[in-house]
Amino acid sequence: MRFFPARLISHASRHFRYGSRVQMAFRSKEPIVALESTVVTHGMPYPSNLQTASSLEKIVAEEGAVPATIAIMDGAVRIGLEEDQLEKLAKTTLAKCVKVSRRDLAHTICRGLNGGTTVSATMVLAHQAGIKIFATGGIGGVHRHGERSMDVSADLTELARTTPPVVVCAGIKSILDIPLTLEYLETQGVCVATVGPTEDFPSFYSRQSGHLAPLHVRNEQEAAELILTHQQLHLQSGILLAVPIPQEEEIPADDVETWLEQALSDAQLAGVSGKKVTPFLLSRLNELSKGKTLKANIALLENNARVASRIAVELHRLENESENRRSFGNMAFPERENSNREGISAATQSTSSTAGGSGRPVVIGGIVADFMAKCDIDFQVGLNVLL
Repeated sequence: MRFFPARLISHASRHFRYGSRVQMAFRSKEPIVALESTVVTHGMPYPSNLQTASSLEKIVAEEGAVPATIAIMDGAVRIGLEEDQLEKLAKTTLAKCVKVSRRDLAHTICRGLNGGTTVSATMVLAHQAGIKIFATGGIGGVHRHGERSMDVSADLTELARTTPPVVVCAGIKSILDIPLTLEYLETQGVCVATVGPTEDFPSFYSRQSGHLAPLHVRNEQEAAELILTHQQLHLQSGILLAVPIPQEEEIPADDVETWLEQALSDAQLAGVSGKKVTPFLLSRLNELSKGKTLKANIALLENNARVASRIAVELHRLENESENRRSFGNMAFPERENSNREGISAATQSTSSTAGGSGRPVVIGGIVADFMAKCDIDFQVGLNVLL
């Protein structure tokens, strides 16, 4: 029998497979952090990709959360990979592995292909799986000269959709137009905030982009409080948390810009376009920087995983506290200047006041019902049903 979160008891559930550790996390309601897989399939060469992916999962576990690397293998959505699956994915050649965005999900699955999920695809699948926090390197955005080419990453439109997971990253990839991307996110109503001591919005390899973030939280606790409030308000839009690369691993922005101009020129001469542009540029930057950008990329990935895990753990704690307050101490009506609340009779208020109460009655009750059912067809059971 296969198990799914309650939200996945649907036609989509037949395509999902959960790793053993992730299944346990759902059962015991532990905090989970989603990790993308294009960093494994398209972002780095072997064995750096495998070493980095393993390191990210280890960091998440050390911080008290459960890692869930998301990928598509043989046409099945994998939420959490076993060690042998991760190694197999890392060794898969580009010719046999698709770079999967939202638009490619159905095709990749129905054709039984292997795929590394981009930020947008990982958000879709993490949301369907019920995972609230997602750590990645950097998001896509509006490409340079995007006002002419209309080349805008699907990551941005995904962030604007209904309640995707919170994305923790090192900002927008420096190969993109950062101010235009921030403007686009503002238009789409996406909550964008930096996490750390300053309001400077990071630019992937560098701690500062020359632009300020719209919002700012000082630490993981404030980030979790922001997320919880956002959830309670049902704002139906995404949250992007930008974490600067560790200072000791930062590359000066001028150096990055010099290498990037050369890489962009090379891409144009080679006729590279579409979803092949980003992998080409990252690879070329690694060559031009003599490995400095790859080293920085790994450092920021690890830092983002660490911060995301701490946020997930803190959010889990705050959600539990909020749930306990609702269950045991928050059954009264909110205070209003006018004590004549709708639905409460004057006689009831008078009785309560005489008895020394606050005039806010509490109704306590319950019902128990037994059901017996017989099913004569195959079915799948959600985790929450079994708990």
